[in-house]
Amino acid sequence: MTPTGLVDVHAHFVTDGYVAAARSAGIEHPDGMPGWPGWSVEHHLDLMERAGIEKSYLSISSPGVHFGDDAAARALAREVNEFGARVRAAHPHRFGHFASLPLPDVESALAEAAHALDVLDADGVTVESNHHGVYLGDPRLEPLWEELDRRGTVVFVHPTSPPHADDLALGRPRPMLEFLFDTARTASDLLFRGVLARRPRIRWILTHGGGALPLLADRMELFRTHFGSGPEDAPSALEQLGRLWYDMAGTPFPRQIPAFEAAFGTERLLYGSDYCWTPAEAALAQVAAVDAAPAPSDAATWRDLTARNARRLFAGDAR
Repeated sequence: MTPTGLVDVHAHFVTDGYVAAARSAGIEHPDGMPGWPGWSVEHHLDLMERAGIEKSYLSISSPGVHFGDDAAARALAREVNEFGARVRAAHPHRFGHFASLPLPDVESALAEAAHALDVLDADGVTVESNHHGVYLGDPRLEPLWEELDRRGTVVFVHPTSPPHADDLALGRPRPMLEFLFDTARTASDLLFRGVLARRPRIRWILTHGGGALPLLADRMELFRTHFGSGPEDAPSALEQLGRLWYDMAGTPFPRQIPAFEAAFGTERLLYGSDYCWTPAEAALAQVAAVDAAPAPSDAATWRDLTARNARRLFAGDAR
């Protein structure tokens, strides 16, 4: 039998103009990584053929498009979004696109979201776990969440370096640990500030199996109910976090996804490669681990499960 084609919701691209803009802002080693990756449509399609990936949803990764200047961020967001839209239009059955927003400039983010969704036909938008220290539960972002909730938008949340990352990361690449903690930090902010309860139509995707969330959800509930950290009449932390969508980018097996499944089940689990920031050979090794893992309880393979979930996500099925 032909294996089910994977649907990759966590795939990245870069452009020469984007990298040049980041370098002009002094970013030579993004998030403490050795340097910038290369990317091309041809190389990405080659990886997809080798890995059995049917479709990839492209986005700009950390450090996003805002390097300190609002006007420059608006222009860069439009530039990369139009590029992503062209790739999607040229290969509609192979690529989707999540548009970048120039946060923390909320007014510009609203304008860019409207342009991307209404004119460029983007499949959703991407935001970072924090934008220059503004986490996603911050009240300043409420107009954006209100609009995206009205639209029922897919919002792909990519982790980025936390404030004071140089001190926290101890000189190591921040994607190794800090990205996983920052995903949990911003998810907790969305929960405790009530955004998840107020904006139920947003289809949030968190990366890397939720980072540290599977191990922290019970502890968050303890603080919510016994230490006044959230509204007592809201659904439990585990229930609210279980309504989000998650990809398995990174090292899903043998330990990460079993821990995730114990906390949240697999009904909203998606596949993610993290290519091009994850090199092709590492992405292929991850797919091999996914294919070799014991089958999930409710599908023949992890490919079948995650592809089925992806179809539900993009169809707007909230079950």
